[in-house]
Amino acid sequence: MGATKTDHFTDEQNELAILTKALGHPARIAIIQYLMKVNTCICGDIVNELPLSQPTVSQHLKELKNAGLIKGNIEGNAICYCINEAGFEKIKIFYNQINMHLEKRKNECC
Repeated sequence: MGATKTDHFTDEQNELAILTKALGHPARIAIIQYLMKVNTCICGDIVNELPLSQPTVSQHLKELKNAGLIKGNIEGNAICYCINEAGFEKIKIFYNQINMHLEKRKNECC
């Protein structure tokens, strides 16, 4: 198996790639939207909301958590999930930079 080329990019670029890759599945977008609606919930709540099995939902939650987009606290036998503001702040800054660039270049074409 070949080595990855991530070491050729900055830490910021690699981190943004991880964050945006975690959002690259519609189930994960649905999970984020659900968490925004309810603020916090347990995995079972999400399973009831999505047309996916519990193991599949758990895998998507794991990907979102590993990327830093959600966080979870153990409450009894369940984990209560919520949005991790720090992860989304990094995405927000990146998209704001893109937006500012686009505003400066309005009506210009390559």
